[in-house]
Amino acid sequence: MSDNLKRLSDEGVSIWLDDISRERLRTGNLEQLVKDKHVVGVTSNPTIFAKALGKGSAYDDQVRDLAVRGVDVEEAVRAITTYDIRWGCDVLRPVFDRTDRLDGCVSLEVDPRLARDAEKTVAEAKALWWMVDRPNLYIKIPATEDGLPAITRTLAEGISVNVTLIFSLERYGKVIDAFFEGLERARENGHDLSGIASVASFFVSRVDTEIDKRLDKIGSDEAKALRSKAGVANARLAYALFEEKFATDRWKALKDAGARPQRPLWASTGVKDPNLKATLYVDELVAPGTVNTMPEATLDAEAEQGEVRGDTVRNNYDDARAHMAALKDVGVDYDDVVRVLEEEGVEKFEASWTELLGTVKGELESKRAGA
Repeated sequence: MSDNLKRLSDEGVSIWLDDISRERLRTGNLEQLVKDKHVVGVTSNPTIFAKALGKGSAYDDQVRDLAVRGVDVEEAVRAITTYDIRWGCDVLRPVFDRTDRLDGCVSLEVDPRLARDAEKTVAEAKALWWMVDRPNLYIKIPATEDGLPAITRTLAEGISVNVTLIFSLERYGKVIDAFFEGLERARENGHDLSGIASVASFFVSRVDTEIDKRLDKIGSDEAKALRSKAGVANARLAYALFEEKFATDRWKALKDAGARPQRPLWASTGVKDPNLKATLYVDELVAPGTVNTMPEATLDAEAEQGEVRGDTVRNNYDDARAHMAALKDVGVDYDDVVRVLEEEGVEKFEASWTELLGTVKGELESKRAGA
């Protein structure tokens, strides 16, 4: 049992694993992480599934059956991914029950090629929700401008949502508003608000990657001194916005009707710069009522070398604002940074999905040829 991870949990940070595979499920590894490393949730994405499919033989029987049935590649992807997610939900169900539905959840992403089409995103979200058929499922929907109405409409259907790909504070404010509206509609539709959950996934390390690149290009001593601090500052200001928005009368009315807050989730918390401490985006973003979803390497690093020293967010708002102001002073355009990051994020999501489709197609063709 890791004391660092226990301390993190005791500070109100829910530890989620950013990975899933049938091998991890079949061997009991996920159950072991829940037991030994305080993992209370799981997130997935197309790249994770593509890598899982490319290793070992855990998927062979299902892929062979899908090939024999002549299932097309997109339906095969749904069948394969929902099987793992359903299994993951079942593994985490005791956590879901023990935490009174706060944690113990698994996230599954809608086809990111639909990110700019709200109608299709909602239809896909409903289909995945039906296919997995577990109350501890989150459907991941990107926080693009076109994704905002899809988030609202999906929540209004009583479906829990992991809002992903958030970079900017302005967009995060709109995400919270979409969450409020979704719950208001859900209440009108007769849904029990206490059964609808949501997290807002604020991406961290990618902010530093993009801003550090611009700071290096500027090249001044002042610019260099600002490197690798924007991701944390941006996330801290997101938490300040969370506190502000969830102190309004609009939220109080929803809370009185049984709603639970949409928790901030720190995503992309594995460091991209090898010169940075591996636990930077964990230790510096400790605050109550948050989620940190970590790749296993970051989880292990936190267990071994983490420095959990209490709340590192709420007493640092002024420093965060000062840092963002200093970035502006040296010539970093924040609005352009978050625009580029969102565009690149959507492109990366689509590329990952294409990779997953290609992997599954190759597996299907291989099994058909060997039949």
